Parts: sequence; structure tokens; C-alpha cells
Amino acid sequence: MEKTNAMRLIEKKDIEYELMSFESDSALSGNEVASRLGLDPDTVFKTLVTVSSSNRHYVFMIPVASSLDLKKAAKAAGEKKIEMIKDRELLPLTGYVHGGCSPIGMKKPFPTFIDETAVLFDRIYFSAGRIGCQVAMAPSDLMKLVPIRYADLI
Repeated sequence: MEKTNAMRLIEKKDIEYELMSFESDSALSGNEVASRLGLDPDTVFKTLVTVSSSNRHYVFMIPVASSLDLKKAAKAAGEKKIEMIKDRELLPLTGYVHGGCSPIGMKKPFPTFIDETAVLFDRIYFSAGRIGCQVAMAPSDLMKLVPIRYADLI
């Protein structure tokens, strides 16, 4: 399997991770990803990219079975209002496609927040930067790659 930007960056920092993959021709819901991999959906996190009313972009990671509370997201980011970016804006902004967006290795760094429930798990799962490809690692190791802040987001 060809390595993604996220995988290369993880390996460059010599961080231990597990790669999990599944076949898919298109983006799946996070619950479908968790089901295909036999994982607890609370441990699988989706990466969401937003834009604020001040036109700044933010990344939020939440469990796949949950929905991002935009008011809590705005409060965490210190913004008045936050909304999801349009799907067509994702690839040019981050370098990743819908269903394969990783918090690691985006075209440029964005302030990133992860739901506080991540601390409950030794390992969490999230996109490795390609549809059908997930990374498993300790949240503390993810923080070595991306400066993440914990927040109540759901």
C-alpha cells in the first residue's frame, strides 16, 4: 500500500502506530468504518474541518457516532460562530478527500481540537489520509504530531 502523507509524518517522528484497512470505493460513514473494522465507535474519531465567521479554519476530532456541537466548537476556538466547510473546499484546503481526511499532514496546520472523551482510551482510531485506511495510536502520540487541545465538543 502506498503511504499517505500522514503515515510518512508518523514514521518520520518514529511514533508507534497500527494501520488498519478495508476495501471501499467511496466514503463511508464513521459508524460503517467502525463496524467494518470491528471497533467500538467511541474509539473511532472523525476529522471535521470548519470555518469561523472571522474566516479562520479549525479542525475538530469527535467520535464517529457523535455530531459536532457547533456552539461548543466555536466556544473552544474562541469564535462567535463556526460552520462546516463545503465538501468541494476540503481537498484544496487540506489535501485530503471527504472520508479520508486525517488531522496529520494537512497542507497547512490548523488549530485542532479533540473531544475530551479521547482521554478515556489507550488508543484511538482515525483516518490515515485515504478512504479505507485508519491509524490507531495513543492520543498522547497524536499530540506529538499535531498540537491538539481537548474540549467538550459533542
